[in-house]
Amino acid sequence: MRVTLIHPPAFLNPTALTALRPSLPLGLAFVAASARNAGHEVTVIDAVGEAPDRVMREGRVAVLGLSIEEIVARLPDELDVVGVSEMFTYQWRHCRRLVDAIKDARPDVLVIGGGEHFTGLPELSLSESKLDLVAMGEGEETIVDVLRRYAEHLEAGGARGVTDQVRVWAHECPGVAYRDAEGAAQIEPRRDRVRDVDGIPLPAWDLFQVLTYDENRFVSGIRKGITVPILATRGCPYRCAYCSSPNMWTTKWIARDPKLVADEIESYVEKYNARNFPFHDLTAILKRDWIIDFCNEIIARKLDISWQLPSGTRCEVVDDEVASLLFKSGGWSLNFAPESGSEAVRLKVKKQMKEESLFSAVEAAVKNKLNASCFFVLGFPGDRPEDMKATLQWAKRLAKSGIDDVAVGFFFPIPGTQFFRELQAIGKVELNEETMMAPIFVHDRWLTEGRNFSQTMSAKQLTLWRYRIVFAFYLRAVLLNPKRLWRLFSNFLKGNEDSKLDSFLQILKQRFFTKRAVKGA
Repeated sequence: MRVTLIHPPAFLNPTALTALRPSLPLGLAFVAASARNAGHEVTVIDAVGEAPDRVMREGRVAVLGLSIEEIVARLPDELDVVGVSEMFTYQWRHCRRLVDAIKDARPDVLVIGGGEHFTGLPELSLSESKLDLVAMGEGEETIVDVLRRYAEHLEAGGARGVTDQVRVWAHECPGVAYRDAEGAAQIEPRRDRVRDVDGIPLPAWDLFQVLTYDENRFVSGIRKGITVPILATRGCPYRCAYCSSPNMWTTKWIARDPKLVADEIESYVEKYNARNFPFHDLTAILKRDWIIDFCNEIIARKLDISWQLPSGTRCEVVDDEVASLLFKSGGWSLNFAPESGSEAVRLKVKKQMKEESLFSAVEAAVKNKLNASCFFVLGFPGDRPEDMKATLQWAKRLAKSGIDDVAVGFFFPIPGTQFFRELQAIGKVELNEETMMAPIFVHDRWLTEGRNFSQTMSAKQLTLWRYRIVFAFYLRAVLLNPKRLWRLFSNFLKGNEDSKLDSFLQILKQRFFTKRAVKGA
């Protein structure tokens, strides 16, 4: 089969107060590798990587990358299947137009949607677009199965790309959704999680512009040289009430062989001269033996690299020994996500984390010269002023402990999560475009009442608490370590990044040029 996989343009909030940036599409690279390994001819259209300096305004957001017309024009003449990946629901309105444009231009091509958005909202995706099929959950085995079934359908004389015939050959294919005879969504049972994660082909980075992403600072976490993302473990065993992970990955945590992860990193050092490896794992540091074995493997190979955990990780096994090994192996940056300093809030959101575990891990990280950060979220349903005060006290305590950064954002309901269902049941949220767009505005300078779900505090109160917590942390951090101001200034001028605050300041520099590009579009 001739397959083209598409990484759509990225939505940016030009005024967001965040260090988050677009990055290489790791999930799509895994899917590309699996399809190619199964014998299919695979090409990729990466809208971001192929037009990294193209920014167009679309309402309150900016769209980075190739236009829809350019993507359609780049589709190969000889083509059987198009796969469109979408991780973020807030990009759905643009992705929907892309899907429809592809199907209108190439009605003979089967169009598949995959990624976290499609996994969370398969019915909506099918009802609002001309998609032929949705793939849910992990995509590596599903894409191979779908391509096999579709090839057999064509070999048996079936029509190409006809949506009405998808239900014939996709029936009982685990992990997919399609339309039944009446046009309603038919959801097949989810496919079992991949157990043999070591048998999954490595990401097909040769199909992507790896160096282009790095040159434009499109990396997750902190940029420390040529960057390639890594996925060492899959899934998370916890069930946080606000998180979409249980729906996408279930609650099984499966780790790769540490030696094979080290092999992968070493191959990128040799191929790309890569030196920086952000782990996209949901919960990388979960089992003590695994993280120790991995660190020792990197140390034994004497790899001169940096690796980091920008998405956050658990704190329970980070003690002096583990922190020391992290530092020696180049794992210099890690992020914890307590979400709140209030024990009542942590219980409400099902954040199974003890106070003593967090601060013990922070102490070990600082002692061993690791770059450490903590994430907090304000405005969970039912949040009260006393919960804000508890988070403020934790921020002050963390500053005194010597960690580098805190990030404070606002809660937003993700479709398919426990909190979304609860808010939907009481009429506080609906599945509409405003709700789907909420995540991209969560880092606005001010929270609005339309995106406030706390029920007990106003948007203005929550916004003021956010600034109070952030300023309290950084004021104490600078007073306790005045040299930090000089490092910030020096890194800002030189383009270096040693912390999340450095990354944010570099984004501000880039944003000046982005605004010019948008204005001239």
